[in-house]
Amino acid sequence: MTDFFHDEDRADETDAPVPEDDLRSGLFEGDEGTLYPEQRRCLHALLKHRYISADRHPDHWEVLLKDDEGVIKSRLHDIFLDLQVEWEQRIAFKRRAISETGEPLPSLLRDVSHTKEETIVMLALRQRYFAQRQEGDEAVFIDRQAMLEEISERWPEHLTNRSAAAKKAETGIEGLARAGVLLKTVDPDRFQISPIIEVLLPVEKLHELLTWLMTQNGTAPADEEADDELELDGLAVEQGDDA
Repeated sequence: MTDFFHDEDRADETDAPVPEDDLRSGLFEGDEGTLYPEQRRCLHALLKHRYISADRHPDHWEVLLKDDEGVIKSRLHDIFLDLQVEWEQRIAFKRRAISETGEPLPSLLRDVSHTKEETIVMLALRQRYFAQRQEGDEAVFIDRQAMLEEISERWPEHLTNRSAAAKKAETGIEGLARAGVLLKTVDPDRFQISPIIEVLLPVEKLHELLTWLMTQNGTAPADEEADDELELDGLAVEQGDDA
């Protein structure tokens, strides 16, 4: 799966416009940086957020479109990160760089695996996103209740403590919202599905995911083999920060 990081997107004072005078000089005393301010802000956004998108971060996305010489990617390479741009989904994110020899490189990222409840919701999101995009919808939305029903339908028949399971389901939905897979709207019970779902769950991963869920519930066919402890990679986050 794909690596990302960081905190839930939020506006802050660092996104404020830079005065024109600052374009010709350092941005602070002793500044020896060589990137233009807009490039710095794009790089900062890539490091700060799990991903940036054309819809939510149009200014940063525009910088990536103009980055012909790849200076932003070069800066990421300096700290053992690589830049991944999905042009069709119009999103960009950082991931661990991999050495040519396969040996591990130092990393600022740590993996976060999704819970079973989050995984079930992600499957439903992926299927809905694909179906509605095929019908021509530019943005795809889903209600909280629909996600809770999707989770409950996949509970094993022998489950007894359904109250505790329902709490886990709510926690799973909030976890996906923090991860940027679900985007909040003005209605707290309605979410937009981020195009990042296509990166997290490519088509070839769906069968493996369904088999794993069936195995967890004891409903997998006898000829199906699946790892009972399969963990789908979550969004990687910066070490020391909250997921």
